[in-house]
Amino acid sequence: MSALTSAEVARRAGIAVSTLRRWDADGLIPRDGGPWTEREVSHVRMLLGLRNRGYSMEQLREGVERGTLAIGYIEQAGQPAGVPHRTYTFREAARELGLEVELLRRFHAAFGLPSGLSTLNETEMALLRHGARVLNSGLPLVASLQIARVYGQALAQIADAEVRLVHLYVHEPLLRDGVPNLKIAKALDGLASDLLPVASPILDLLHQRYLQYFVEQDVVGHLEQEGAADARRGEIHVAIAFADLAGFTRLTEEEGDLEAVSVVERFFEQVERSLPEDCRIIKTIGDEVMVVGSDPGALLAWAVQFQQDRDERPLPRIGVHSGPAIFRDGDYYGREINRAARIVTRGAGGEVIVTGTLRDAAHLRTFELQSIGSVRLKGFEQPEELFVVRRTEPDW
Repeated sequence: MSALTSAEVARRAGIAVSTLRRWDADGLIPRDGGPWTEREVSHVRMLLGLRNRGYSMEQLREGVERGTLAIGYIEQAGQPAGVPHRTYTFREAARELGLEVELLRRFHAAFGLPSGLSTLNETEMALLRHGARVLNSGLPLVASLQIARVYGQALAQIADAEVRLVHLYVHEPLLRDGVPNLKIAKALDGLASDLLPVASPILDLLHQRYLQYFVEQDVVGHLEQEGAADARRGEIHVAIAFADLAGFTRLTEEEGDLEAVSVVERFFEQVERSLPEDCRIIKTIGDEVMVVGSDPGALLAWAVQFQQDRDERPLPRIGVHSGPAIFRDGDYYGREINRAARIVTRGAGGEVIVTGTLRDAAHLRTFELQSIGSVRLKGFEQPEELFVVRRTEPDW
């Protein structure tokens, strides 16, 4: 880490030099008396943010002494040495990029950045420059904003997980072992210095790999649906499965939260490892997982096989359906998605439940269907006939 002057630290953190020196003398900034570094800039910004949120200086001092504020520093990416850290108004940004102020605000919000700001920092301005390049590429506005929103949500989840996992598995153990504050700070600095340089290459490589995969899947989907009636813009015909663990609430009460979470994690891992090539997990909510694919027969075959292979309790229940869905921000919406989410609740542990629509769309020569009658699903006026599906034994 490069050495900084106290004036540089104060300016970049947004406080007076006198305030910085007072905080340092009061022990609010964990350092060994050596030169000021990037870590102190990050730490002072955090102190300032916490103070603005209403925490007293005494609370912050206690946090520093316990080591709970000994975070690893985050370098200010993309800022060459010697270049001043400036801010931009939205009007200045719009003039530079040749776009309307309101459009820039929409991109700013789509990335998930704080609302109500009157100025932009260097990082936010750089993001909007890239957003302008996306628009100028010819991609429609509705698609450009959705991509920005997906990026923001996905990377917020990544950053949240990074911080929480380091806290749970590195920071907390150091605190429990009574490691001094300064040693904790240096340990976290070292970890950040090792991990941050590899984060961007990992994300870039994964992005390229998944782009290649989904381009291939899109081509396959077009070939298989050639000649079909044109769907509405943004609408895709998909196979949908929802799966959850029957009796999960009781497991939580009997075994406790930690054991229940471990069971859910194993369940999700088993689902992910066993899915057909054209299927992927869209999201998880509690103990429920949503899977989308293009082939109803393949998704149904997976569901039946998954039930046969799983022997850990609580047993899952799986509902499978197919139909048109609206694609927005990396997720799927619409009546048929809602219908698929409702039918899983009609199953028992170990069962696969399907609709008549799925029955007609899938190849069912190797499956046996047993009607459980017409049921009224929550939110739907017309009753729906549902079926339990089992694989038929081969006739040798």
